Amino acid sequence: MTQDIPTAGAPELTVVVPSYNERENVPELARRLDGVLAGIAWEMIVVDDDSPDGTAAVVKEISRRDPRVRCIRRVGRRGLAGACIEGMLASSAPVVAVMDGDLQHDETILPAMLEQIRAGHDLVVASRNIAGGSKTEGLTPIRQGISDLGRRLSSMILKAPLSDPMSGFFMIRRDIVEEVAPRLSTTGFKILADIAASVPRAPRLAEVPFVFRERIHGESKLDAKVALDYVGFVLNKLSGGIIPLRFIFFALVGTSGLLVHLAVLYAGLTLDLRFEWAQTLATYVAMTSNFVINNEITYRDARLKGGRFLTGLVLFYLVCSIGAFGNVGVASWLYAGDVDWWLSGLAGAVMGAVFNYAASSALVWRR
Repeated sequence: MTQDIPTAGAPELTVVVPSYNERENVPELARRLDGVLAGIAWEMIVVDDDSPDGTAAVVKEISRRDPRVRCIRRVGRRGLAGACIEGMLASSAPVVAVMDGDLQHDETILPAMLEQIRAGHDLVVASRNIAGGSKTEGLTPIRQGISDLGRRLSSMILKAPLSDPMSGFFMIRRDIVEEVAPRLSTTGFKILADIAASVPRAPRLAEVPFVFRERIHGESKLDAKVALDYVGFVLNKLSGGIIPLRFIFFALVGTSGLLVHLAVLYAGLTLDLRFEWAQTLATYVAMTSNFVINNEITYRDARLKGGRFLTGLVLFYLVCSIGAFGNVGVASWLYAGDVDWWLSGLAGAVMGAVFNYAASSALVWRR
């Protein structure tokens, strides 16, 4: 498809920069873009998740001097994917690029990426995993592991053969984003993979190599939780979007709670506790574990802190008591009927988990 020709004064390229606590980096990024994009009609949209360091104020100060720089300040919303989507949809340019605001992405390759779009490609990805790129420089072992996991899982769901599906540096025709936006998830860190899995047909893809730089200011926002987020994303896409992403996270966390439950149950029986007492102890230890992990991952957009954390934990115990009673009752009944201890415990835990999810979403982490 032939690219639209921008009218006089209209940008051909919008660079979307999701940010959180990047006040030291964004001015430098704007300066660098001004140099490398000389001769190209461009704009930069910084989508800031209400950074406490005042990133939004810094960007607005820049915009008073340079109208090519714009700021979207999001209050009450957080998440890299959602920020990228809002920034891309706020653009009127025919081409949008997404890159980090921490200066780890090499802005000098943007003109080469744009040339690939002008040549007829729909999507251009800056990849660390092709010749000339580097997948190790600037990455911690955790981030490298997350990237490797994403690459292994991507073949199950993506319509484009991406060598670096976890890349946060890419360029795409805006009309494609407009088409798939209703199907994209606003949570997590996998916006490129989400787009590549949501397009109705395989995009014309090009990849350019880049080397991941060391971060100059601030701290990385990515950690091991991103790996769980990506697994949940893959399962959501494999289900055709039928199974809600939050429920998948809750179930994955529940799996860890199940292991905790069975371990405590086994330890209790080893210490000659009556099965009913051992099952009760295992239930509440697993509930505590699930609450803590769900607060960090499943409901991170409604995370409870300080006094609200303790109040939420108590409320979690209260609202899940019905499920706990059912859990213990079912497990004890099965065990009395000569069902193996582990199968009895598993059946009780599953019954309790169903109630726990409904109660948690409605009462504990209510938005």
